[in-house]
Amino acid sequence: MPGEPSLDPKPILELPLETLVQKLQDEELSVESVLCSYLEEALKVHQEVNCLTDFLGECEEQLKALKKLRKTERGLLYGVPVSLKDPYDCKGHDSTCGLTQFLEKPAAKDGVIVQVLKAQGAIPFVKTNIPQTLYSFDCSNPIYGQTLNPLNLKKTPGGSSGGEGALLAKGGSILGMGTDTAGSIRVPASFCGICGFRTTGYRLSLSGVSSAVKGKKSVTTVAGPMARDVESLALCLRALLSEDMHRLDPTVPFMPFREEVYSSNQRLRIGFCETDGFTQPSPSMARAVRLTSRLLQDAGHQVIPFSIPYIKYAVKHLFEGGLFADGGATLLEKLEGDIVDPCIKGMVNWLRLPDLLKCFLAWILKYTEPRASKTCEKFRGVGTPKKLWEQHAAVQEYQQKFIAKWRSLDLDVLLMPAMDPAFHICYSAIGTDIASYMGLYNILNFPAGVVPVTTVTPQDEEELAFHMGYYRDSTDKNFQRAIQGSVGLPVAVQCIALPWEEELCLRFMKEVETLAKNHSGPK
Repeated sequence: MPGEPSLDPKPILELPLETLVQKLQDEELSVESVLCSYLEEALKVHQEVNCLTDFLGECEEQLKALKKLRKTERGLLYGVPVSLKDPYDCKGHDSTCGLTQFLEKPAAKDGVIVQVLKAQGAIPFVKTNIPQTLYSFDCSNPIYGQTLNPLNLKKTPGGSSGGEGALLAKGGSILGMGTDTAGSIRVPASFCGICGFRTTGYRLSLSGVSSAVKGKKSVTTVAGPMARDVESLALCLRALLSEDMHRLDPTVPFMPFREEVYSSNQRLRIGFCETDGFTQPSPSMARAVRLTSRLLQDAGHQVIPFSIPYIKYAVKHLFEGGLFADGGATLLEKLEGDIVDPCIKGMVNWLRLPDLLKCFLAWILKYTEPRASKTCEKFRGVGTPKKLWEQHAAVQEYQQKFIAKWRSLDLDVLLMPAMDPAFHICYSAIGTDIASYMGLYNILNFPAGVVPVTTVTPQDEEELAFHMGYYRDSTDKNFQRAIQGSVGLPVAVQCIALPWEEELCLRFMKEVETLAKNHSGPK
């Protein structure tokens, strides 16, 4: 590794990404001092919360190569240390997804996003922890163990990009890359009090990003950045949306970052949704959305009530049906001969049941636990290729209906609750139903991001005692238990735009972030 930094690392670690980049470009800071500062801090954070899976030793050689570049050759992220979620392929390193099957199978080359980051001058320096199979909102696996939330060590940082969330929240990285299938960027960002952004599917390449379950078409997995502020997310996308991305992966359209959209000051017409009608928001979730709506109106934006159409159908039939279209066969195959981590054990036990028993349990639970009954049904899979095509067609039809409703109100963007505050460890089994606020935008394939706006108050905690949920079933009860003891933890809101409108979504997130930071009145 490079030698010791010549400067006190604290001032470097406190710099916003935009300022850090400028100081690196102007040579007010050396690349060595920045990289060493973050390497040292990442190790300290790891010792506290167990968030890392690998150190990328080749960053030293990359650093030497960067120093030889002329100023005109430096990319937008020149000298910036970047952390990567475990599944991102880096030449010579494993991408395990928390599975022993993937151990000791190092990547033959860097994935496309890693190549583009390096071309833009970024220095990937660590890989971060994930839940086994990536199918959990906790962050634990038998290889690397449990990652803790640095804001409260009794809580999970979320999943599946939980290692990223924990590292960024504690200051061990300034910019990270995650993936999102059902909220896997947005949940950890919400739980850890940072910003996270899922892009429209196929705007960023997934070539060279490992997965335990490939081939899901109706629930889109995407790549996206995670950082302390929205401006850092925007800078990352500016860098990634280059000609290199399209050249390395021609299936990704060449769509450069539209600065004029992100920088616009035009008043927005914003759909406002305090609840999706399926999962009752926690008191802090509801308050965060109401607060943000009020701030936006005071700033001159139009806020229009919006209700999510056919939400139960979207969550149970489209989202869960898409996640488990093969009845969990692929996931179970990846777990053969492996220890099953507690964070996914409940789901795996259900998936392993004989089909007839799943059918019987779905019938038994129909009246006492209707949501669990439907989940059990979906764990059987779609059954035939014809049914799979029908499921894909149903997703497309729902997407068009949702867009039609959006356009009938002439909306620019949508404001929704995120999923927070952070859960206690080992409560992730409630995820697929409680994730309704997140997973919806994976089936719709809309860009969506989360921004922290407030924290849990003692009053929120008192009101939580009377939080019954819409179904009053075991999921609602477990959700209530999972988020108890959260006073002081961050609460985010979610910002959504139509497909391919990343710049507009980020602009909306920036507005929310600015208003929340400048707000000094009652929260």
